[in-house]
Amino acid sequence: MSRPVTLFTGQWADLSFEDVCRKTSGWGYDGLEIACWGDHMDVRKAASDPSYVKGKKERLGEHNLGCWALGAHLTGQCVGDPYDERLDAFAPAAVKGQPDALRNWAVEEMKATARAAAAMGCAVVNGFMGSPIWKFLYSFPPTTEKMIEDGFQRVVDLWSPILDVFDENGVKFALEVHPTEIAFDFYTTERLFHAFDRRPTLGLNFDPSHLLWQGMEPHLFIREFADRIYHVHMKDASVNLDGKSGILGSHLPFGDLRRGWNFRSLGHGDVNFEDIIRELNAIGYRGPLSVEWEDNGMDREFGARESLDFVRSMNFSSADIAFDKEMKGKKCLNT
Repeated sequence: MSRPVTLFTGQWADLSFEDVCRKTSGWGYDGLEIACWGDHMDVRKAASDPSYVKGKKERLGEHNLGCWALGAHLTGQCVGDPYDERLDAFAPAAVKGQPDALRNWAVEEMKATARAAAAMGCAVVNGFMGSPIWKFLYSFPPTTEKMIEDGFQRVVDLWSPILDVFDENGVKFALEVHPTEIAFDFYTTERLFHAFDRRPTLGLNFDPSHLLWQGMEPHLFIREFADRIYHVHMKDASVNLDGKSGILGSHLPFGDLRRGWNFRSLGHGDVNFEDIIRELNAIGYRGPLSVEWEDNGMDREFGARESLDFVRSMNFSSADIAFDKEMKGKKCLNT
């Protein structure tokens, strides 16, 4: 199968870009989905300094790695979220604690990310959009339809100028449908596309792990949004409702075995990846399968190597013949 297998560097940003390239190449990955934090990608430099881009490409080339997408999840969250102190962790010191300045920084940073992606030769930027209305998830105190409608419109107003820059640079933005985002399940995703009048610039970074624990069948998401699957994360999760734990996580940290669900290394959770590959084959998806590794109960280098083997074993093509058609008109032989 020609689909490359990449590693998303977001969970490896404590390591230098050189270290991640060396390790990933040694394990046998085809490339990286480069996170726009740590020292992995400075989008302002990439957008304006050809020598910076040249250096990144040379480093990838030295390790026989490709790059098809950038990941800008942290910056994107700062665009659509109402301010609280948690966002300061994603922003530079100059704008921490300043809601308007932080959002303005995030908007300009996302525009620079589109230019950086084009300079790197990447057709897709994956990320989050944030949500002005996530706090309304449970409708008490009562939530009006107008409050929800206004929230979607706020995202359209904030993101349309950003997507204009994506268009100017020939780059797509792929939202990772995820709790805390404006689109976190099937119907909110459908509503978001409608709010943007199905603008082609906006598509999806399909990640089954966030859908599974909410009770959805992830492969059906691919079928329903076939024309919007711009990138794919390979990430697993396990649901462990035992009569005491709840699906909302109980404010327990990830990895705590009392939680109702946890992220797991690929093949150790409940995601049906065979159904996902079959759906991807059906829609003709030929982009990367990007391992987003996250499992607080496993050594990450062991998990990254094992996950690559798992994806390779699942990365099969569609059949190149229709077997029933081939048999028509042919005589069966007695054996």
